[in-house]
Order: sequence, then structure tokens, then C-alpha cells
Amino acid sequence: MKKTDEDDALASGRQGIQVIARAAALLRALERRPEGLSLGELAKAVSLPRSTVQRIVDALDDEGLVLAASASSGVRLGPALLSLAAATRFHIAEAARETLEALAKECGETVDLSVLDQQKVVFIDQVAGTHRLTAISAVGVSFPLHSSANGKAMLAAMADDEIAKMKRHLRLPAITPNTITSWDQLEQEMEKIRSKGVSFDREENSVGICAVSVAIRSPSGELAAISIPVPTQRFKETEVELSRALIVHCDRLQKRMVR
Repeated sequence: MKKTDEDDALASGRQGIQVIARAAALLRALERRPEGLSLGELAKAVSLPRSTVQRIVDALDDEGLVLAASASSGVRLGPALLSLAAATRFHIAEAARETLEALAKECGETVDLSVLDQQKVVFIDQVAGTHRLTAISAVGVSFPLHSSANGKAMLAAMADDEIAKMKRHLRLPAITPNTITSWDQLEQEMEKIRSKGVSFDREENSVGICAVSVAIRSPSGELAAISIPVPTQRFKETEVELSRALIVHCDRLQKRMVR
């Protein structure tokens, strides 16, 4: 079959997306090792050939996003990321920071803030818990809407037209054996969330981890959620206490934001 210009364009587009994904994986690997990695270590960390990593590093180095390999320090994150980070401001995160800290201090658990990003939620801030065993999802990580406490809290806070749009595009794959995979069941869950004011993830996104969450809206209408992830063994004993604390603190935050 003869290839068309459209076929070539699609192939080029897929290749470009793959390069971006690989570059992002490389940057995340360096985020975990701020002291730097050798090219060989970096290739192993992202499961790519060293030659491929070298090409990506060279391109990122040209943009100042990494400092290229040297005999002493290897590859490190570059100075251009500082200006990008400075430009990345979430007003909802600034408003909610005090609430996250207060909740983490009160309950000893990790407390997360996430925002809606199309058909997923993205974590934008976090205060780590003080227990020896805690549940942590790094800032920048995304979760599906239907399988996470914060995602379901946001779905329950949406208007009917927003839900209708979601139903046309949002798939509900099974992440764990406990994941809700039908819209009928998910809408029943959303009614419970609206009634109780709080959403739960009972090992629906990760086996061994449960969570509780409450949705909030910024004055500009941005939808977000504060969540508390907890190892399952401890969650069973504390979910009522955590739910009450989360509802109280989120209610205070919501009232402060609309003043």
C-alpha cells in the first residue's frame, strides 16, 4: 500500500510525541537525583539506549533545560527550569497552603492539593505526613478521575452539562479490582458524595492505599480538591476522623476564598 502525505504526517506526529515523553521522563529522573547522573545511569533510569539519551540531552542542553555531562557531575537539571518554575503559579495552591499544613499537622497524614486537567487530576502541592508509613504521590503526577478520591470529588462538584461532556469522552478502565468501571455506578457514587460532602477511594486507584477528598472552587471557578491518602490498614480506623477534619478545614477555606 502506498504511503500518503497524511500517513507521513501522522508518523511524524507520533514520533514527536514520543520524543517529548522521553524528554519528560529524563527530566523527572534528574528531578529525583539533583546531584546529577552519568549518561549510563540516566539511560538505565529511563530504560533507553545511551545513544538516544545522548541526543535528548544534547537538545535539552541547547535550551538550558539540563547541564550536559561532565567528568565531575554528569547530567543535571539546567538553569532555564528556574524561570519556567517561577512562571508556574497556581493561585489556588497559594490560597490552600495554610489548610494543607493545618490538616497535616492535625492528622499526621500526607495532604494533597490537585486540580482538574481535562479527564484527569494533577497534583500541584503536598504536605508530607509524619507517620513512618505514609502514602505520597509526587507533585506533577496525575490520577484518573473515576478511580481517585479527588477525581470523584471533582466529578461530583461538576454541573450537569460538564458531566454530560465527560460521559462522551471519559473512559473508565479498571485500575484495581475495586475500580468503578460503569457510569451508572459512578453516578450513584457521585450522589453519595454530594450528600455526604466527601469522597472516598477504597483501594480503587492503588491496592494498599485509600483516600478521602473534598472538592473546592476558587473565586475564578477553578475546580480543585484536597485529599488525604492513607495506607489501608490505618485508614479503616481513622476514616471518620479524617473525613470530619477535611470537611471542616475545606469549608473554612472555601469561605475565606469567597470573601
